[in-house]
Amino acid sequence: MHQVIGQCPVCANELIVTRLSCPACGSTLEGRFQLGPWHRLSAEQLHLLELFLQNQGKITWVAAEMALSYPTVRSRMQEILQVLGLQTRAHSPDELRKQLRQQRQHILDELAAGRITAQTAAELLQQLGDNES
Repeated sequence: MHQVIGQCPVCANELIVTRLSCPACGSTLEGRFQLGPWHRLSAEQLHLLELFLQNQGKITWVAAEMALSYPTVRSRMQEILQVLGLQTRAHSPDELRKQLRQQRQHILDELAAGRITAQTAAELLQQLGDNES
């Protein structure tokens, strides 16, 4: 069996399940069913979350294992929280400014490495700007 994906590989929109079947009795149920929030995560995000849990929530350990900087891992963890629609604790204004700077830098690094397009980078930077107010 294949694992269910939650994001369309063509347009990146959220997928829905339209058919469920029972392997024991052969019953089939058809309709429109939403996947849970965990299916919104990409394979890379799921891998990062798995490493985070394996490393007992220590971002430093995850960063070392992935050969990434601490701010990069923290930024990616923040993205996971956003995808899942989870809120984080309130931080001081200085901490928030620092996080925004790190997130902006991460977006620019991803753009420079060719992992995202200029349009995606602009949209992500716009979203960060919207979150500032």
